[in-house]
Amino acid sequence: MLELRSVSKRVGGSLHLSDISMTLEEGSLNVLLGPTLSGKTSLMRVMAGLDKPTDGAVFVDGEDVTNVPVQRRDIAMVYQQFINYPALTVYENIASPMRIAGKSEADIKSTIARVAALLKLEPFLDRLPLQLSGGQQQRTALARALAKNAKLVLLDEPLVNLDYKLREELRAELPKIFGESGAIFVYATAEPEEALLLGGRTATLSEGHVTQFGDTLDVYKRPSDLLTAKTFSDPPLNTLPVSKSGALFQHSSSTSMTVPPQFTHLADGEYTLAIRPHHLGFSDSVGRAKLSVVVSVTEITGSESFVHVRLNDLNWVVLTHGIHDPEPGTAVDIFADLSQLMVFDREGQAVASTLFNAAA
Repeated sequence: MLELRSVSKRVGGSLHLSDISMTLEEGSLNVLLGPTLSGKTSLMRVMAGLDKPTDGAVFVDGEDVTNVPVQRRDIAMVYQQFINYPALTVYENIASPMRIAGKSEADIKSTIARVAALLKLEPFLDRLPLQLSGGQQQRTALARALAKNAKLVLLDEPLVNLDYKLREELRAELPKIFGESGAIFVYATAEPEEALLLGGRTATLSEGHVTQFGDTLDVYKRPSDLLTAKTFSDPPLNTLPVSKSGALFQHSSSTSMTVPPQFTHLADGEYTLAIRPHHLGFSDSVGRAKLSVVVSVTEITGSESFVHVRLNDLNWVVLTHGIHDPEPGTAVDIFADLSQLMVFDREGQAVASTLFNAAA
């Protein structure tokens, strides 16, 4: 078990981590989700022992290891910027931590066969790193970390340099590997979709703060505050400041909606409504609220369309299946699924009754 107790990290006058407390259980997969400079790598470096916290402490199985150097900890780490030994073949790169640990040649051979097959490295085992593509080098670094069989494995955006097909295959395979190893895995990513695909538990980070930590689907469906909801939404979360007066949420003289039943108990006052782009559409149905918008631009990926619109003075995104290509400047109606509406108070905290469908 890995525990962070009130960990903070300052570099010069800059606060990189702020009062973080987390417990990571043996055999768990833990995702650190946040944008660039949110503190993901800084947190991993403290977990690994590469950096000491300015305040707080790190415990492993109840023992304070805050001052224990990385060389004396049982960890493996893979960075976005892959690191391999240039004079060693792929085979020997993967074998290196096992040789240091005194593993038998039979164990080394069988382990390399397993991880090389998983990471599609069999044809390259006799090559040197400089003879590989960037993606192949990253796979070699990942294979070495998996082969080490460490108690703590830290993966800092390890799939970012891989091609789409292999990245999707590994996203599907990695949770199985994590579950079978018994190690603590910590996986950093800036992509909400990747966190959802990996599952496990997710900590959302913003400017060095952990805003929420829990089961990945629970954090996604029930963000405790607006900052967490924004961190866990891609495309960006659509927000609408409103005043509640009786049975209406009012944004402007031209934009209002009936308060959904789950929020009728709220006191009148100021709130922020939020809804994810895929909970908006162009077709009316029961349980949807109509909003009048103006089209700005459309991005078509083939299977999906991202329609950027203006709602009064706000920029929103509608994510729909199929091809939708309204002309820029066109006035259209969009419809919001009220069962997926999130409501936050003036301080950005989710109101107590915010609930989501299992299909969210």
